[in-house]
Amino acid sequence: MLARLKALHDRPYLVALLLGLAAQLLFTIHLDQPSRIMFDEVHYVPAANALLGLEGPRNIEHPLVGKALIGAGILLFGDNPFGWRAFTTVAGTATVLGAFAFLWLLLGAMRPALIGAILVALNQTLYVQARTAMLDVFLGAFLLWALVLMLWAMRGTRPQVLRRWIGGSVLLGLAVGTKWAAIPYVALAGLAFLVIRLRDARIARRPIAWALAGRDQPHWPGLATIPGLLLLGIVSILVYFATFAPAFFYASDPLPLARLIPFQAQMYALQTQILPAHNYQSDWWSWPLMLRPIWYFYEPDLGAQRGVLLIGNPVIMWGGLLAVLACYWAWFRTRAARPLAVALLWTASLAIYAVIPKSLGFYYYYHLSGIFLCLAVAVAFHHFDAGKARGREEWFAFAALIAFVYFFPILSAAPLADPQDFNHWMWLDSWR
Repeated sequence: MLARLKALHDRPYLVALLLGLAAQLLFTIHLDQPSRIMFDEVHYVPAANALLGLEGPRNIEHPLVGKALIGAGILLFGDNPFGWRAFTTVAGTATVLGAFAFLWLLLGAMRPALIGAILVALNQTLYVQARTAMLDVFLGAFLLWALVLMLWAMRGTRPQVLRRWIGGSVLLGLAVGTKWAAIPYVALAGLAFLVIRLRDARIARRPIAWALAGRDQPHWPGLATIPGLLLLGIVSILVYFATFAPAFFYASDPLPLARLIPFQAQMYALQTQILPAHNYQSDWWSWPLMLRPIWYFYEPDLGAQRGVLLIGNPVIMWGGLLAVLACYWAWFRTRAARPLAVALLWTASLAIYAVIPKSLGFYYYYHLSGIFLCLAVAVAFHHFDAGKARGREEWFAFAALIAFVYFFPILSAAPLADPQDFNHWMWLDSWR
């Protein structure tokens, strides 16, 4: 396998194509199971249908992009399980490819890029979310590809840098237009840009004024700091507000342009309202430990007992925590910037939910963090392997595959033997 990876090193687009086809096949097979609405699809499928018909506002606590994409699937494939979930599978595939592209750009090596993408596909939460008509899989795809474009923008000619930077800003705007949980990432992108510029100035022993300029910069050449930050903010904000365009044409209670800004306060009030307790609620600190997964579905369907459990892959989710620590250790010992970057990415993705004013938390909020864990695993193996090609990450991926196959029946709504069959997979009482 190592020899084959070396042969593929100069053919990343071919590898990406094969990865994409495999991921799309994985997410699409038996997409119509279960055959009924499950979990929060009860909110988003009706909202998507209402948006498709421009009937009027529905599920207004969230912006429109994710619901519009669900509606696009309904428009193409019908108001049925396949139509509801069609574009979530595409977003799932885009997420796998985004992980590959991110690691390829970050490390310039095929092995970690391929391993990281495979782990993302096997981390289980992506598989379930890619087959469920909810918003988080779109949020993850937009944010990950925004990071890819901004990382890609760190190199190239001035026009290339500018195009990629604007493209990343557009994707951040679409992410915010999917869920407000993306807002902190816009700020984090700007902060990372500024910190890297200041770090470059310190390494080059240049004054701070040089860090603000666009000339002779090792990263994002030709893009001055203040204009770059303004572009990031202005483009992402404009794109976000543009996503409300369908609401101007509702048949009932259309949103006039003058109410667009005040409407955000109404959304904020709904986002921060105190909600009644929920059977599957959980605290942010419990998500890395997988203490409270969520049964999206568990009932008879299509002549058999079926279940869909949103639960992470224990090999990846628990092993990934060690990888994050290893990445921090790599920075502590050698000041390695890349391991630190992915460790901070995971840490920030979790810390966001420690501070945002939400009255209830759910394990599916950990979706992005689970993706970043996969990146941390790949980067940690790459760093500590030091080019020796020992193949330890391949054994890790193989263990993740075994765990994925083990949990597959209750991830995919496969037919179960009887209503009590779920107990076979319940390692902890809190999983029931």
